[in-house]
Amino acid sequence: MAKTFMSWYHWHFYKVPVDLVIDHSVQVDVARSENAVNANMELEFQRNKERFAFLKWGSNAFQNMLVVPPGSGIVHQVNLEYLGRVVFNTDGMLYPDSVVGTDSHTTMIDGLGVAGWGVGGIEAEAACLARPHDRVPLKEMKSDWHSCLDNKVGFKGFHIVGYGCTTCIGNSGELDESVASAISENDIVAAAVLSGNRNFEGRVHALTRANYLASPPLVVAYALAGTTHLNVDLILSLAWCCRCYLETGAMTTWMACLATVVRASLANESAQLLSHCQPVDPHTPQVNPSVAFAVLDDNSACMHWLWVDIDFEKEPIGVGKDGKNVYFKDIWPSTAEVAEAVQSSVLPNMFKSTYEAITEGNPMWNHLSVPASKLYSWDPNSTYIHEPPYFKNITVDPPGPSGVKDAYCLLNFGDSITTDHISPAGSIHKDSPAAKFLLERGVERKEFNSYGSRRGNDEVMARGTFANIRLVNKLLNGEVGAKTIHVPTGEKLYVFDAATRYKAAGQDTIVLAGAEYGSGSSRDWAAKGPMLLGVKAVIAKSFERIHRSNLVGMGIIPLCFKHGEDADSLGLTGHERYTIDLPSNISEIRPGQDVTVRTDTGKSFTCTVRFDTEVELAYYNNGGILPYVIRQLTKQ
Repeated sequence: MAKTFMSWYHWHFYKVPVDLVIDHSVQVDVARSENAVNANMELEFQRNKERFAFLKWGSNAFQNMLVVPPGSGIVHQVNLEYLGRVVFNTDGMLYPDSVVGTDSHTTMIDGLGVAGWGVGGIEAEAACLARPHDRVPLKEMKSDWHSCLDNKVGFKGFHIVGYGCTTCIGNSGELDESVASAISENDIVAAAVLSGNRNFEGRVHALTRANYLASPPLVVAYALAGTTHLNVDLILSLAWCCRCYLETGAMTTWMACLATVVRASLANESAQLLSHCQPVDPHTPQVNPSVAFAVLDDNSACMHWLWVDIDFEKEPIGVGKDGKNVYFKDIWPSTAEVAEAVQSSVLPNMFKSTYEAITEGNPMWNHLSVPASKLYSWDPNSTYIHEPPYFKNITVDPPGPSGVKDAYCLLNFGDSITTDHISPAGSIHKDSPAAKFLLERGVERKEFNSYGSRRGNDEVMARGTFANIRLVNKLLNGEVGAKTIHVPTGEKLYVFDAATRYKAAGQDTIVLAGAEYGSGSSRDWAAKGPMLLGVKAVIAKSFERIHRSNLVGMGIIPLCFKHGEDADSLGLTGHERYTIDLPSNISEIRPGQDVTVRTDTGKSFTCTVRFDTEVELAYYNNGGILPYVIRQLTKQ
């Protein structure tokens, strides 16, 4: 037996116990208010009522399913130690626990002696019927920042805001309009410093290109470095902003570190600082302690521009009350201070009181009215939940393998295209095909919500595929954006619109890519979306493990160039038409075999088909993992 820790869009379909945590939908609309958490949660429920009702219906309609309602924390925060059973007892039969999880923290369960595997959402769905970052040493931060600028003029600062997945998924709110305009109009390289877990371009915000991951106290240090001196008002604002997190366990270490900063530089002010840090009701829904602060000053709304262009080993962070320079080494807490704060503040009762009622939800969740039927009644007018098209026209027998003939190149990429480039989860751009779709259905711009919150609607998500505004497509000759060239006509179109034209003409498409294609989050829509656009194959130098598996799961052929080769070295521009010769009988295809790819310009080259197992061949023979599962169920 296995069980699955899952995000909101993965749900129990068959016989395996599933723990489903509803997350990734909270956004920052309200800040600098004692009621911010509740106000943001109310807005979350207003925006996502349809989706939450669908999930609540599923929790009643299916067995062996534990739901952690929204407002209780994300998968990262809802400790695996709590969800883990370690040993199952079913009618007196004992057997070990194991985990198939779709969260990037899944393998931490190994610390309990529970075997955990991180997989993609598509693979997890079948079971229940994880971009590498560059490490920059602190002493090299300043030089790295300048190298990122590449001689461009840029803000020497950053903007911190958020909690939960508001940072890692890009829901931390909009920049001030004047700042956003300055960045866009002057091609400015803006930077973010964050203590989240995702820092690739455009993830925190579409307009931040240089994003640095740092420990929470280090983020505070950069915040303090943004002032000309250590200003008590700013520090009090930091503490005031975080007061509602004072009693959240690990967050106390945060506050201890902040207090240490104050003691070292403003000893006479520390008591005043801590007096502003009032605890809240321990039953208040807690948030992710790894994404801690909104940096505020007296008048700005979640914005304070600060210095990144600093060498902490040589330059002072600011000036103390005594007029002396204060350096990073003066304020950094010692290991002993941190250990003392943890020992005295991270207490078992905090976790017990939180988890005692974690599955009982909150009034907004509990008051959701859902039908008691076993079959879900699809609303054709819903822009949140739409009947998925994966089983339309499904046949009793598998369709078998099919090669790719005279396919056009939809997109031509370089290295490190992430799943967020392929299927962004953040805000919906006002000029995008998804925005047009929503506007045509009476959804106002302020109600667009995010792609992550509309994952239940394939019509929105197909339009959101390759919609990241930081996308770099070689077909556009250096232009950045969510468009491509429709090769037959030479027109520049949104990717969705180009794909729609190809499909209407009965023309297959492929994608060319470099190394590490599909790195980042294990986002199943990064495979579902291309399939819906009509992509038949992706030819890349290498794939991220889970994304390759997800492509196979959606019936897309993953192929790798031979070592030392790529599209550029082979002289491929993306304006060619591609034919991939595959046997028509699945028994004639072997995992990892070589195939020939030919173009209409006379070029041919050999690739390795990345069907890595016999099971994956079975998926491909069925047109993907979902039709495979359905056909298996009909045989039982």
